[in-house]
Formats: sequence, structure tokens, C-alpha cells
Amino acid sequence: MTAKSKLRVDADNAFLRVQNRSSVQSRIMSETEQVEQARDAKTARLKALRLEKAAMDRVSPAPDPEKH
Repeated sequence: MTAKSKLRVDADNAFLRVQNRSSVQSRIMSETEQVEQARDAKTARLKALRLEKAAMDRVSPAPDPEKH
């Protein structure tokens, strides 16, 4: 009876290790996806600002500093 309970304990521990590793990997992937989404959003925002500034510069170019 002791051998079975020892085998059972070992099997349970092995299962818990696998389950824990899986949950850690899932959490890491989730955090990575959040970082990627934040980076993509920031990049899109900065690109929009850059394009808006370029459009404004085409409409009204900066004054020539030598004419002052």
C-alpha cells in the first residue's frame, strides 16, 4: 500500500510541475502580447502624428530664416 501511495504522490507532483509550467508559459505569452499591443498602438499614434505634421508642412512651409 505504501508503494502505491508513493507512486501516486510522485505522479501528482509530476502533474503539478507540468501544470505549473504551462500556466507560467501562458502568463508570459499574455504579458508579451500586451507589450506588443502597447508598442503597436504607440507606433501607430506616432506615425499618425508624423504624417499629420508632414501634411501641415506641405500646406504651409516654414518661413525662410534668411529673409528676416
